[in-house]
Amino acid sequence: MKTTISKRVGENNVKFVEATRIATALMGNSIASNMFMLGYAYQQGLLPLGHEAINKAIEMNGAAIEMNKSAFLWGRRASVDIAAVERLLKPRAAADIPDRQSETLNELINRRFEFLSDYQNQEYAKQYQALVDQVHLKEQSGVMLDGLTELVARYYFKLMAYKDEYEVGRLYANGVFQKKVDQLFEGNYKIRYHLAPPLFAKKDPETGFLKKKEFGSWVLGAFKLLSHMRFLRGTAFDIFGWTAERKMERQFIEDYRLLVEEIINSVNQSNIDVAKKLLALPEDIKGFGHVKEANVIRVRASWQELLHQYRTEGEERKAA
Repeated sequence: MKTTISKRVGENNVKFVEATRIATALMGNSIASNMFMLGYAYQQGLLPLGHEAINKAIEMNGAAIEMNKSAFLWGRRASVDIAAVERLLKPRAAADIPDRQSETLNELINRRFEFLSDYQNQEYAKQYQALVDQVHLKEQSGVMLDGLTELVARYYFKLMAYKDEYEVGRLYANGVFQKKVDQLFEGNYKIRYHLAPPLFAKKDPETGFLKKKEFGSWVLGAFKLLSHMRFLRGTAFDIFGWTAERKMERQFIEDYRLLVEEIINSVNQSNIDVAKKLLALPEDIKGFGHVKEANVIRVRASWQELLHQYRTEGEERKAA
């Protein structure tokens, strides 16, 4: 996408900034990215307004005044010296992350079990629990194999909790999203959703990627319906399960399970470090649609290299 934009407008006429990541790290809320970008654009001289007028408009709007003013200011600063702003992110971002080190392994696993129960049902969550228990049993009986259970508990969960249409529906329909919006905005506002439903969205003729379309607030009813239909997930009646992305996600879950079973039956002191790298590979699977697909392809390549290394080092120990 960056390449396409640069070709269209010229490399010297465009700048790219990760506004969502930076604004979220600075302000603790991704919605601050809008005002952050406004500040960035203002400092570049792209707006025919003074900063006093913009700040006055923020005050008159009356919603999250201090956050919006601060985000606008941070955008201006980033426009002048993005490197300086980036250096400030690390301590702030670290402070915003809950201290999971104080969380026990059982708490970590139980929290994920409960999430998967809501995500699908208890049977689905029990599949997660069963594999984690297998690894924990192996770890308890092994020598210096610590850390395997936590890795599987984190990353098997990440793969099982993929965000499909049913999950998007559940997250929008459970009331949490609306509550956050109500805290940020006042008055008679309207919400518009920009979505690319895989079964209905058209593809961009140049990129081949699905194009997002704007939907009104009526789509919340569809979200609620999808939330109630999540029992269809993974069944023959799951119409979304036939898409390439859903097949890819579900295949990765199965492949990871088989990988875990191979590791707990063959891991030793020679290949334990490689085993941990293998088990943590899902960390690099991010995004949705074509972005996620590209990440999966890269992870698959790393998987094959590490798996070959894992098996080779394991065989060398046996031979010795």
